[in-house]
Amino acid sequence: ICPACDGARINTVARSVWVDHITIDALTKVSVKTAIEIIDGFSFEGNQEIIARDILSEIKQRLFFLQRVGLGYLGLDRSATTLSGGESQRIRLASQLGSNLRGVLYVLDEPTTGLHFEDVKKLLEVLHELVDQGNSVIVIEHNLDVVKTADYIVDIGPEAGDGGGEI
Repeated sequence: ICPACDGARINTVARSVWVDHITIDALTKVSVKTAIEIIDGFSFEGNQEIIARDILSEIKQRLFFLQRVGLGYLGLDRSATTLSGGESQRIRLASQLGSNLRGVLYVLDEPTTGLHFEDVKKLLEVLHELVDQGNSVIVIEHNLDVVKTADYIVDIGPEAGDGGGEI
């Protein structure tokens, strides 16, 4: 643990800042889902409300996108180097959700790995939403429940490795 920041990865000044009833340091130690709940509980008046309105709206939108792709359990203080490949993919996907881009090709390699069934459903809703917005989504996936939701299926096989390769 870093002696300068006590493992918080933010400086002393930032660790001493309070937003409503919680420090930034404490807020970074909770999950995405809990952070949304805390922010929903903030109460500001007058100039503080005017200052906070747009900032909190942007923060909540980004947190909401993370939750939509099944990452509500992630701690905000989680280091990027500790994320699984699927979690990293879903974080990138969440960042794309807010961009409203059209005509983009998304290629995802087993994005449902390690996800609970309910989170798989959430992720599939997001992927279909991207398609509905005019994007293309290619998913490499072994989960047959996920494969069944595809508009088109390309099966490369008949086996893996040296036994594969034929469409």
